[in-house]
Amino acid sequence: MAFQKPTGTQDLLPGAVEKWQYVEQKARDLCRRFNYREIRTPLFEQTDLFVRGVGDTTDIVEKEMYTFNDKGDRSMTLRPEGTAGVVRAYVENKLYGEPDVCKLYYIGPMFRYERPQAGRYRQFHQFGVEAFGATDPAIDAEVISLGYQFCKELGLQGVKVEINSVGTAETRTAYREILLAYLNPMKDSLCKDCQSRIDRNPMRVLDCKVDQDKFHAAPSILESLDEECSTHFEKVKQHLDVMDVDYIINPRLVRGLDYYTHTAFEFKAEGIGAIDTIGGGGRYNGLVSGIGGPDQPGIGIGIGLERIILILEKQQVELQAQKPLDVYFVALGEEADKEITKQVFKLRQHGFSAERDYLGRKMKAQMKSSDRFKARYTAILGDDELGRGEIALKSMETGEQQTVKLDELYLKLV
Repeated sequence: MAFQKPTGTQDLLPGAVEKWQYVEQKARDLCRRFNYREIRTPLFEQTDLFVRGVGDTTDIVEKEMYTFNDKGDRSMTLRPEGTAGVVRAYVENKLYGEPDVCKLYYIGPMFRYERPQAGRYRQFHQFGVEAFGATDPAIDAEVISLGYQFCKELGLQGVKVEINSVGTAETRTAYREILLAYLNPMKDSLCKDCQSRIDRNPMRVLDCKVDQDKFHAAPSILESLDEECSTHFEKVKQHLDVMDVDYIINPRLVRGLDYYTHTAFEFKAEGIGAIDTIGGGGRYNGLVSGIGGPDQPGIGIGIGLERIILILEKQQVELQAQKPLDVYFVALGEEADKEITKQVFKLRQHGFSAERDYLGRKMKAQMKSSDRFKARYTAILGDDELGRGEIALKSMETGEQQTVKLDELYLKLV
């Protein structure tokens, strides 16, 4: 072929896309129940938004962003994650003026230049929520419980929730010195990424997948938390406990973004090779002010839909994704064919799914199409039946056939 899809992308074809629709609808319904409202932001933003928001020492900013200059010679970047754009929209549209906590969700594509592998694409999709305006640990627990319930209702097995506290800028400064004293003696034995991170952002070293086995004795940030941070973390755990959200504490969990404070968390599941994280998030109390807004606290979560779909398939979880066709029409005769056009449109107007033949095929071939579409009913109309104002309606489940009035057909399908 002259053209193929770009490396690290995929075509979502009929038969597969219905699974995506099911998962997305589950996310939308869950957000409705948790009182989160949808927001849709641009696919590209000013590059500096991600540099300032995500952090210039992250892999995303250093290695993975799709950045280009537009015709006005302005640096733009395809969004590599969802939070920064939502925060920008929150500030620009003054959503902080609302009297209640601002609770938003998004579903859409993100872009990162990574080496494609199982569950990892250069164009991928995330479902995420963001909550602004509250420091209450209860909202931290709510966001975690939403992600937990999402996985649970989809039927995912073996999902683990890992939580940690990464403290505040002040507590991390004290922890930094303790951590450097532990890391510096082993610096030469670490991978190149870790060696470059030690001086700039040593906590990110603990997130390394290459040298993870070397950090078992690393000092825990939980031991460096001040009273405020410790109290906040304890209350988060208490709220999770009363909701029966099953979690474990991972003191080396730091996440790959620079803006987190206090609570950080991840959802993990086996079944997609070396990558086991399907989503995560945390609190980011300084991010809104960091990009020019008022000093408003926030917390969010992002879940990778490709990874969710892949695990569902690996675990052979059956999704009630594709609804059967309500009725397939078979026309026998020229006049009947015209009437079928009318009846198909009429049923669609009444909210039913309907299909007909457009290839001029014989009755047998049309009946096979009805089977392929998994139609609930096949409606067969010949010129004789048309003359009597009737149509034959066959249940494809039982094989039972009845004759009904044409103007009462939709009533039989309810």
